[in-house]
Amino acid sequence: MTFDTGAHTLINSTHLWLEIPEAEQAKIWEQSQAFSTSSRRWVAYLNRLSLNTFLPWLREEYAQNATVSPNVAAHSSIWEVVNGTGISFGTSRMVLIPTEDIDLSELRVPQEWVDIPSWSADYYLAVQVNLDEGCIRVWGYTTHAQLKNMGTYDAGDRAYCLDAEHLISNLSILWMARQMCPEEVTRTETASLPALPLAQAQNLLLRLGNPRVILPRMAVPFQTWGALLEHGGWRQRLYEQRQGQQQQWSILQWMQTGVSDFAQTFGWGSIELQSGLAGARGSQQTAAAALPTLVRRLTIAGQPYELRVQPKGKIEDRAWRFELRSQRGELIPSGFKLRLLTEDLQSFEGNQAQATTPVSKLYVEVAFGDAGEGLVWQIEPTPEDYECEVLYF
Repeated sequence: MTFDTGAHTLINSTHLWLEIPEAEQAKIWEQSQAFSTSSRRWVAYLNRLSLNTFLPWLREEYAQNATVSPNVAAHSSIWEVVNGTGISFGTSRMVLIPTEDIDLSELRVPQEWVDIPSWSADYYLAVQVNLDEGCIRVWGYTTHAQLKNMGTYDAGDRAYCLDAEHLISNLSILWMARQMCPEEVTRTETASLPALPLAQAQNLLLRLGNPRVILPRMAVPFQTWGALLEHGGWRQRLYEQRQGQQQQWSILQWMQTGVSDFAQTFGWGSIELQSGLAGARGSQQTAAAALPTLVRRLTIAGQPYELRVQPKGKIEDRAWRFELRSQRGELIPSGFKLRLLTEDLQSFEGNQAQATTPVSKLYVEVAFGDAGEGLVWQIEPTPEDYECEVLYF
């Protein structure tokens, strides 16, 4: 099939038309199967097609360092429940909203991309996917501020709607505006969402993780739903349960049978350390050195680091060490923090280590009372592509 960019440009000179690489369609369809329903598979397919077509163009034309946001591994947990794809460039963010609809009278943005604080963006792009002609068409964009101030909220499907006449049809204007009016207010303030108690979150996951609940995003009040979705670990667990998958984030399971395939997509792996490298702290530490050390590869401030997780002594002692190191053996700069939180993001005594001077490593040690407890790790400065993860012990 030959795609005639010129012909489309004559029809809509202000719209951006991009050809979908023909080889991509079959490959992306194969990558879009792990979802609970056929409609969610189709949403994932349209989003992947749009992203894989638009992002290379964006990098080549305007933003060389543009990246998907959240990271690629998190996409499935998003598309299982909501349409849209985030892209970060510099300190700004845009969201692609793809659709096959022929009617281009309005842009409909799911509320999640507008009212969840960590999801909200500066720009929202209306993308029409034309599979028959093998192209996508970016036919307009708006800002978060315009969407909130000029759009209407449709409670029927929890979407912000903006008429086409209020969209800017020429994407080039976005970049011109950024250069000429760098102080333009693109976002309005987004209210924080309430913290979910652990018991409530667990009940929600049990209920909404049932794939027979076709539209989980509409099954509970938005603030409750948004708080669940914003927690990356819980959103991931929701996706896994809707696929009928077993627990993918069990540290004990990883130690026994290896890191799950899914966790590997987030950067987790394992290494074998020699006794001398594990540190000389007595026979217990030497025994622990025979066990694999779990490692999460990270990039922080452009430099490679790794987060190590290993037992202190025997696994049944339920004591663990989290340790941050430079992959290059360099010192960790002053000001870095390594923090552990409970599954529902609460602090506890001794949960943080901070480098007050450059150090070779930062570590936090923790002991568990009950089996199955979850921990969330955080690092400051925040690693690239960071997504909240719950590790179960």
